[in-house]
Amino acid sequence: MEIFEYTIQINAAPEKVWTVLWDDFSYRQWTSAFTEGSFYMGTWEQDSIVKFFDPNNNGMYSRVLKNNPNKEMTFLHLGEIYDGVEVPQDWGDATESYILEETEDGTKLTAKINTSEEFKSFFEDKFPIALQNVKNLAENQL
Repeated sequence: MEIFEYTIQINAAPEKVWTVLWDDFSYRQWTSAFTEGSFYMGTWEQDSIVKFFDPNNNGMYSRVLKNNPNKEMTFLHLGEIYDGVEVPQDWGDATESYILEETEDGTKLTAKINTSEEFKSFFEDKFPIALQNVKNLAENQL
């Protein structure tokens, strides 16, 4: 496992960035960087299961390890979903965290992903675009 970290400065309050990250409508917009048509099912409550889908009903499911509003959301990835069917995976400590820190100019957003090396090029391609999408949405929403 390897930790990949991506950071962006956003000229908006943490509350606004948080809303962009986890509101259904804006979530679909910023995650289009990974797969066009991405969406989730479930709630963001701590210890709940959230399912992340592409338009073909494929994706992954995860447990919400931490939900500290406007500060941090962390997921533990549990398995993949193929055609709507959950397939558990032995990924160990495969986590994904979104950490928001209030700054003088707004919010520093950091995404930390603990995953295997095989996903490195995908994340290095897609995460900067995804975080730029979050920035654009948070700075341009009324």
